Amino acid sequence: MSTLSYETELDNILKGANICHDLSVSQLVERSLDRKEGILTSTGALRATTGKYTGRSPKDKYIVEETSVKNKINWGSVNQPISKEVFENLYKKVLAYLKTKDEIFVSKNFAGADKSYRLPIRVINEYAWHNLFARQLFIRPSAAELATHEAEFTIISAPGFKADPTVDGTKSETFIIISFEKRTVLIGGTEYAGEIKKSIFSIMNYLLPEKNVLSMHCSANVGDEGDVALFFGLSGTGKTTLSADPNRHLIGDDEHGWSNTGVFNIEGGCYAKCINLSEEKEPQIYNAIRFGSVLENVILDEQRMPDYDDTTLTENTRAAYPLELIPNSMIPSVAGHPNTIIFLTADAFGVLPPISKLTKEQAMYHFLSGYTSKLAGTERGVTSPEATFSTCFGAPFLPLPANRYAEMLGNKINLHSAQVFLVNTGWSGGEYGVGKRMNLAYTRAMVHAALQGELNNVETVVDPIFGLNIPARCPGVPDEVLQPKETWKDKEAYEVKARELAQKFQENFKKFTQISDEIRNAGPTL
Repeated sequence: MSTLSYETELDNILKGANICHDLSVSQLVERSLDRKEGILTSTGALRATTGKYTGRSPKDKYIVEETSVKNKINWGSVNQPISKEVFENLYKKVLAYLKTKDEIFVSKNFAGADKSYRLPIRVINEYAWHNLFARQLFIRPSAAELATHEAEFTIISAPGFKADPTVDGTKSETFIIISFEKRTVLIGGTEYAGEIKKSIFSIMNYLLPEKNVLSMHCSANVGDEGDVALFFGLSGTGKTTLSADPNRHLIGDDEHGWSNTGVFNIEGGCYAKCINLSEEKEPQIYNAIRFGSVLENVILDEQRMPDYDDTTLTENTRAAYPLELIPNSMIPSVAGHPNTIIFLTADAFGVLPPISKLTKEQAMYHFLSGYTSKLAGTERGVTSPEATFSTCFGAPFLPLPANRYAEMLGNKINLHSAQVFLVNTGWSGGEYGVGKRMNLAYTRAMVHAALQGELNNVETVVDPIFGLNIPARCPGVPDEVLQPKETWKDKEAYEVKARELAQKFQENFKKFTQISDEIRNAGPTL
């Protein structure tokens, strides 16, 4: 299919009478309700369910093997190649499928708050609530920007279209395919809205480094004095919770770029996990879930009050809302260079310290390792925490080789003298099932101390296995909590688990072949 016929075919569809262009939030909510795609909660948010797919489908994600990207992509289990023929065949089928629908929803948005690096995008949806999700998660154009908007990438999402693996060349009925040459993302067979968001993130992770901008899977906030903090971590480690600080300005909760002038949000909204959400512990997120926000797979009671403790459908319950609903958010979401960088991990082994200071070499080691525990519900098939290593804390979304991102981060840490900390938001006093999840109030106190510079010159204790520099004291945190071994009743069991995790670190790091001895030796020892 030539580029001309490819674009013409789509343009012809978008001129149809069934196309709803750039509807307002109120109109999209109304259409969602009329179409019975969701219901209103007692707080005014739209609640939708996503069927059997309540998380991402990483095994069904592909990148088209095209000449211009073939030698740049880090091909493998994350970036799976698929042929042009398979993509174009599915593209034709999806367009034919959409032609049969009474309504198709189209919105124009941006990715990238810094206008020097933003990407104009177009989102085409079978479902009105998906279009509402995209409108709230991406950056919304002004009236003037909308008039001159020309999309450079298009997402086409048709959940009701299911592939036939025996005919279509996919692994299942679900597919998420990125074509960099056709500037298109094709999604089918899944109603999980997170696929829309993460597809654009994957694209930005390819495009931004080409412009000497580090793309990052992290949240970010800034203090009144302009001190910027980054929070790296996978889903469920606390990026959204810890960055939504009432005493600081939220830049963004999940995806950022770091250019030569500073940090900027890639998105215009937040996509927060709702499991055990409460107004007491997370008031900013809790109160952002109102009219215009979208709840995914949250159970409601008879009065349509959300029950955030109910995991009947999934533990991966989600809320999507525009950044403006967070008090003190930074609009536009652009700030200076980071002073503090925090790596978040949810350690299911319960052996990593709740906070530790990292040298530059340790920072690079732990960034490349990207250790955490994959939490239940985030991906299909994950029902209990599993130890996992996700390079750069975002491997599922990185099309380029990991070293490309790691080297950029290392250079920026050096250039801007950023302080780096490793924070364990996982288990303390024992492994998962024995110990307890780290007290959020303690974690907040430790993060606050790090941001205020109170840990820069504090006395530290070196962990004999992991080599981490553990602060001996931290305001608002009992001293014994800072030393993980002291929280375990069975000290021998701690030693066994700590060495087990250290071994996993070492085994994982063997895959990095072009790494200096200084970085390699900054990891745990047995």
